[in-house]
Amino acid sequence: MMISPESAIVQSKAAYLNTVSELDAENKLVQDPLLIKRVQTIAGRLVTEAIAKYPASAGWEWSVAIIDDPQTINAWCMAGGRMAVYTGLFEKLKLSDDEFAHIMGHEISHALANHTAEKMSVAMASSIGVMALGMASENRGVTMSAAAVAATMAIKLPNSRTAETEADQIGMELATLAGYDPGAAVTLWQKMGSSGGNGPPEFLSTHPSPGNRQSTLSKMVPQMKKLNPERRQPEVHPVNIVK
Repeated sequence: MMISPESAIVQSKAAYLNTVSELDAENKLVQDPLLIKRVQTIAGRLVTEAIAKYPASAGWEWSVAIIDDPQTINAWCMAGGRMAVYTGLFEKLKLSDDEFAHIMGHEISHALANHTAEKMSVAMASSIGVMALGMASENRGVTMSAAAVAATMAIKLPNSRTAETEADQIGMELATLAGYDPGAAVTLWQKMGSSGGNGPPEFLSTHPSPGNRQSTLSKMVPQMKKLNPERRQPEVHPVNIVK
């Protein structure tokens, strides 16, 4: 670990602001009020449970950028609760609210478990990659620290098998506690695996999926249902939608 969790939050903010600034300049931030409301409500319910489970995250600047890219099936969450969702998730996978909740719960879990700091450390260790991206940012007239560049690179780096297992567990718990169907985690990965096309979804490039993942998730469903048998829905925590 070359990057502390605290530093990961600070540097992720710089990288996130740079990313959304570029998206805004390209008119890639979604303005559709119906989609905004849908994403904000689901994310807000998940964040309520995330804060209950991890009180330190109460001070995070929880936010979501909804990126207008119908060809890209992807989502991510940086340290500090800064998230992004690509419209391809809805266009290509036709996700239910329950399925989308499991994607966001999984992504939020990576941030809660400090996986961002781990991937940033890997990126920092790749000095050539950091320098290359740093030079590219300078060419665009943007100055970022090496750590902020590493935060940007971390989005594209694959998660370890251990990190994925941990995020599956925490994410499924968050979604279930937020009132969503735990069984939707299984149908989500079925859709993800069969989306096909010209290649696997970008989401799978950073989320290595073992062949037995659906089976493992299926076995977790009965226990998860016990966490919230009445499907109680928590209050929606305020989540900023980047526009």
